[in-house]
Amino acid sequence: MRSIIVLATALAVCMPAFARGGGGGHGSGSHGSHSASHGSGGSHSISGYTRSDGTHVAPSHATNPNGTKADNWSTRGNVNPYTGKAGAKPAS
Repeated sequence: MRSIIVLATALAVCMPAFARGGGGGHGSGSHGSHSASHGSGGSHSISGYTRSDGTHVAPSHATNPNGTKADNWSTRGNVNPYTGKAGAKPAS
C-alpha cells in the first residue's frame, strides 16, 4: 500500500512537467520558453533551436526578468545553479 502512495505522489509531482510539453524545432533565430520556478528569484527554461544558418543553439535556463541586474546569474557575486559557473559581470 505504501508503494502505491509513493507512486501516486511521484506521478502527481511529475504530471505538470509532462503536461507543459517541450518545444519543437524553432527557426530564424527565434526561441520559445517555458515558465518554471526554481528557487526564490525564479527562472525559466529556454528551448534549443536552430538558426537560419544551420547553427544549433542548445537549451538553457535564465533568471526571470525583474528590472534589476543585481540578481542575474551572470552578475558578480551570483552563481548559476544549473552550471555552477560564477557570475563575472558588474551589477551596474
